[in-house]
Amino acid sequence: MMIGLVLALFAGSLVALQNIFNTKVNEHTGSWTTTTLVLAMGFGGSLLMGLILEGKNMFTLQHMQPWYWISGMIGVGVVICLVQATRILGPTYAISIVLTAQLGFALLWDSLGWLGLTKVPFTMNQLIGVIVIVGGILVFKLGGGKEPEESGSPGKPHSQQAVRVD
Repeated sequence: MMIGLVLALFAGSLVALQNIFNTKVNEHTGSWTTTTLVLAMGFGGSLLMGLILEGKNMFTLQHMQPWYWISGMIGVGVVICLVQATRILGPTYAISIVLTAQLGFALLWDSLGWLGLTKVPFTMNQLIGVIVIVGGILVFKLGGGKEPEESGSPGKPHSQQAVRVD
């Protein structure tokens, strides 16, 4: 279980890091170019590591449902939506909403036993946990912190900077 916790923590840090990198690439290219670059580099890295670690066995696909093949297309939606949400909301707020939605939907799919998952009974503790997380996001966002000024902020393309005319 400890290995699973460490891997989950590491994955979370990588998602946040990748999201920041993707948003910076998006500032210089565009959403679809960013998505193409991200997924192409991911494909290349995965293919290389798979060949090194698994060899030809990497291509042995047994007992896989045909509809599992769409997971790559889901990745397109993930990258596009996350890059845009980060651009609009900022990384911390966007990631907190994404992770809360991820938790909520994972709870729903587990509870219903969808997509071949073992059905897990829904409990009030699980619901309270999700509500507490949503409450935390609301406190974080509505807690009275001053919004950073958008005008003249470094790293933004000129077309997105506010122009002040006196």
